[in-house]
Formats: sequence, structure tokens, C-alpha cells
Amino acid sequence: MTGTATTPTIVIVHGAWTDASSFTGVQHLLTEQGYQVLEFANPLRSFVGDADYLATFLKTRTSGPVVLVGHSYGGAVIGAAAAATDTVTGLVYVNAFVPAEGESLLDLLNSAGPVDPSKLFDMAPYPGAPEGDLDLYIQRGPFEPAFATGLSEELQAEFFAKQRPITFSAVGAPAAAGQAWEKLPSWYVAGTVDGSVPLPLQLRMAERAGSTVTQVETGHLSMVTHPREVADVIIAAATSGDVA
Repeated sequence: MTGTATTPTIVIVHGAWTDASSFTGVQHLLTEQGYQVLEFANPLRSFVGDADYLATFLKTRTSGPVVLVGHSYGGAVIGAAAAATDTVTGLVYVNAFVPAEGESLLDLLNSAGPVDPSKLFDMAPYPGAPEGDLDLYIQRGPFEPAFATGLSEELQAEFFAKQRPITFSAVGAPAAAGQAWEKLPSWYVAGTVDGSVPLPLQLRMAERAGSTVTQVETGHLSMVTHPREVADVIIAAATSGDVA
């Protein structure tokens, strides 16, 4: 168990097409400041299942207050999981989705402009999939402009090679009632040149959630390109007067 009565544990939840290593720079900066940091291995299999898994992780791997950090799809997961626990005291969204009841990630993206999955993703069957479900991998062509903007060619190649797929059903599943951002304080890191989650959509979701917004001139992987700015926002959340 980690965490104390006064200092929150930082639990980081990565999004689709990457893994916990995308937050390595942020984790190092937080650890240097004395924070306990846990990085959740997001299954990326189903919205409800991933949120339930995170809620169980929080109950078994932490004690005391928790600040939850979610990137991209991870933002949707933390909003659902935190509603099922009573230890989360703040939410930090990093280029993230913040759905309201009934909204899916696809709904939110289409509200910002039509999305054609066939032009973005390679789709692959996976064992045990529900009928019609598929794994989604970002195609090589749109990988840099949509996902890896601002990364060196070497890092682009690395992230493309190790991308972890998400299921089509996970991005199409609607959020349940009672999202945690409706009650908890939140902070939002918005990438101004994000090719995955357009800035106007990021700002609209952040405003609806009442989040404290920090805009950073970066693409979708702001925690990779600007770890200091992201870490600073997490520290602000962890030291806020709203955190017991």
C-alpha cells in the first residue's frame, strides 16, 4: 500500500496506443519531489471493464488520498473509476476525453468533425472478441500528425512499433451516469496542436468539468514532449487545498 493521510498517491492511467512508459519522464519528476507514483496498466479492452479494473486497483494498491491522472482514453477511465471509490480527491486530465453520461469517445470526436475510422486505423480480429469487435491500430501514415506530433523520428518509430491496440467497442461505449468530474476538482493539460483530440474539444470538455486549464504548445503526447509542464499540473492538484 502507498500514500499517507496527507500526501496523495499519484496514480497514472495511460491511454490507447501506448503504455505506462509514456509517462516515464513525468514519473521521475514526481518521484524526485517525494511523491509515491503508481502507473496503472490499462487493459484497453472495454470501457466498463477497464474502469472496474482501475477501481479495484485503487482499492488494493493504495491507501489514503489519491490523485488520478488520465491521458486520452485514460481520462474517460478515471472519470468512471473514481466515481466507484471514496479515496480519489482530484483528477488530472492530459489531452484527455472527459465524457458525460451517454457520450462515447467516438461521439465526442464526431462532435468536433466527422471521423472515418477506416482512414485512421488498421483493424484486426482478436481471440474471444464479441461479434463485430476489432482491435484498432493507428496506420503509419496518420501516426505522426494524429498521435506523435513533436516527437523525433526515432521516437515516432519507437511508439509506432510498440503501440498497444484498443478495441472498437471501448471507444464506442457510452459513459455511465455519475462521472467523478461532476463532484471532484479537476485540472486539464490541453495540447494546442493535438491531432487526436482537437483543442476546441479539449477546452469544451474541460470547461464543462470546471477544470483548471493549462495550455501547452504540443501534440497529443504532451507528457512525452513536455514532462515538466505536466508534472507541475499534477503537483498543483496534489497540493491543492481540496486535497485532504
